[in-house]
Amino acid sequence: MDNFDKKILQCLQTDATMAVADIAALVGLSTTPCWRRIRALEEAGVIDRRVAVLNAEKLGVGISVFVAVRTQEHNADWFAAFAKAVADIPEIVGLYRMSGDVDYLMRVVVPSIKGYDAVYQRLIAKVPLSDVSSTFVMETIKEATALPLEFA
Repeated sequence: MDNFDKKILQCLQTDATMAVADIAALVGLSTTPCWRRIRALEEAGVIDRRVAVLNAEKLGVGISVFVAVRTQEHNADWFAAFAKAVADIPEIVGLYRMSGDVDYLMRVVVPSIKGYDAVYQRLIAKVPLSDVSSTFVMETIKEATALPLEFA
């Protein structure tokens, strides 16, 4: 990956709807080589997908909850059931397997505390959990979708 690729990626992280001609002009390439580089980055899996970043508040799901999950189960069958339960609940927007005291960390977006309780009830009805600890976000200070490219 060279500086042209990094500049292209920065453009796409800022605005994935940008026209290839505009990206090419910003990074100092002509349109066809720029388009080829974008395709190569997609084929290599560097560009995973292009999405729109939505405003949670305006969509009525402005409450974020981080949920720490501990389990006594550490086997493939339990994990398959857990992963399916999480996949079936659209309010759970992130799931991470962790090191340390917590087995899994989830990010949940909901309209209210009552909405979170409904998510919690659906989850525990589908899979046994040993301990669930929920932390509500009071204020978002920084939230980014762009990845740092200086290390690439």
